[in-house]
Amino acid sequence: MSSDRLPLRSLLFVPGTRTDWLAKAQAAGADAAILDLEDAVPPAVKAEALRKVAEAVADSTGPMALFVRVNALDGWPAAEELRAIAHEQLAGVVLPKVSGPDDVRLADRLLGWCERERGLPPGHIALVPLLETATALREAYEIGRAAERVAYLGAVTAPGGDVERAVGYRWSPAGTETLGLRSRVLLDVRAAGTPNPVTGLWTRIADLDGLRSFAEQNRAIGYEGMVAIHPSHVPLINEVFSPGSDELDRCARLVAAVEAAQASGSGAVRFEGEMVDEAMAATARLLLERHRA
Repeated sequence: MSSDRLPLRSLLFVPGTRTDWLAKAQAAGADAAILDLEDAVPPAVKAEALRKVAEAVADSTGPMALFVRVNALDGWPAAEELRAIAHEQLAGVVLPKVSGPDDVRLADRLLGWCERERGLPPGHIALVPLLETATALREAYEIGRAAERVAYLGAVTAPGGDVERAVGYRWSPAGTETLGLRSRVLLDVRAAGTPNPVTGLWTRIADLDGLRSFAEQNRAIGYEGMVAIHPSHVPLINEVFSPGSDELDRCARLVAAVEAAQASGSGAVRFEGEMVDEAMAATARLLLERHRA
């Protein structure tokens, strides 16, 4: 199932207490919304938030994918939380406070049980482990390989959050202090075969220029999408992580040129001032396929 996951450019956090904000997320154009039952929900109202989130997932009919960030799987109440939200309309579970692959394997078994109870195919619900500790960041490769349902895995390096506290970096708008970390985690995730890695996030709501620079940096190093915390960020993120018409046209021309060369018995061909071959054509085909998806 993991290879069938659709790429997501933008995943917008929505507090579990404000499921009525899902309409705003969809209006902003978010590919996915993450209904948050963890940090965004005070302990006193978690039960009510769980009820609202479960209802929102069951009632979902639009094109926007729905994820739920659950609380840490540290006991049976957390397992019952998974059971409450498991549904055909649930795209995935965002798992916080992951310490290593064993946490992922436990979540995978529990989700498998929920799927059987709901009559869903195995692996229907994706699993997105959050790498919020130094240990989890170091073990990104093993975490990515721990279960087939793991997808959308990446390094989320927000200022002042769990990752900054765990690693000890000093966040800056340029992101240079976390570039190496985001790059290394991405390599681990790719090596593990985990599809559609995403990263994030940008907390300065009004600083759209800074958001664009950060998003372009993330796309340049190989991420396929970003987590967002405000609807105003979604259109810009979608723009950055979508190929432009010029890029798509060039990809189509490149594929055609390579295939024409192959048909005439050549392995490489001069194309618009560059030497290209099947490796470049394969990359161009992948971009075209992802755009169609």
